Amino acid sequence: MEQISNLPVFIFVILLALWIIRAALRIVAEYERGVIFRLGRVIGAKGPGLFWIIPIVDRMVKVDLRVVTLDVPTQEAITKDNVTVKVNAVCYFRVVDPVAAVVNVSNYLLATQQIAQTTLRSVLGQSELDELLAERDKINHQLQRIIDEQTEPWGVKVSIVEVKDVELPATMQRAMARQAEAEREKRAKIIHAEGELQASQTLAEAAGIMATQPGALQLRYLQTLTEISAERNSTVIFPLPIELLSGILFQDKGR
Repeated sequence: MEQISNLPVFIFVILLALWIIRAALRIVAEYERGVIFRLGRVIGAKGPGLFWIIPIVDRMVKVDLRVVTLDVPTQEAITKDNVTVKVNAVCYFRVVDPVAAVVNVSNYLLATQQIAQTTLRSVLGQSELDELLAERDKINHQLQRIIDEQTEPWGVKVSIVEVKDVELPATMQRAMARQAEAEREKRAKIIHAEGELQASQTLAEAAGIMATQPGALQLRYLQTLTEISAERNSTVIFPLPIELLSGILFQDKGR
């Protein structure tokens, strides 16, 4: 009878022991750390692996150490040269100090997102449109440096910030299209003018050579006659230089 009466106590002890083991046993993955609070005070970060805490006395907060991809929503800002643009970006960061990420800020994800948004608007306001379009790497580096400085007290390391899309007003897009078209026309005219200059220089050199060589000039006239005859023209008026007939005239006078 005594053993039967002690059975509920034994079961209670077993259940209490299982509960204590379950409450005291913690498992943290390789990419996580467990920040331990003992009676409200931080005693450090543990993990990865298996470890024990004191039930009721200790409390653990898990922190993910993997790289977080944060999408910065589209921000509307006015550039330094008074152009309204809409820009969105992406930010890559990770927690390097789990204790600071838990103690120094209530929600490091939300805080980092807000800092990224305000910094993006601030940097856009200090940059000109041409700089934003042509020097994207410089803007990205500036954003990364500023955001990283702001999030350092939270134990967050910002590694990369990339501007994804830049949306311009329709009027500005048309103006830029006209500018690009004018630039292409200018290059085409310059290339055409350079070609005309080279052709005129070559013709001048050829004319100088023919002027010193009468035989070359006569051959050129004969070649031109051959080319014209191939065009099936019915009547051709071709100027014949007197120098070409000088030899024939002199031969007739000699006779």
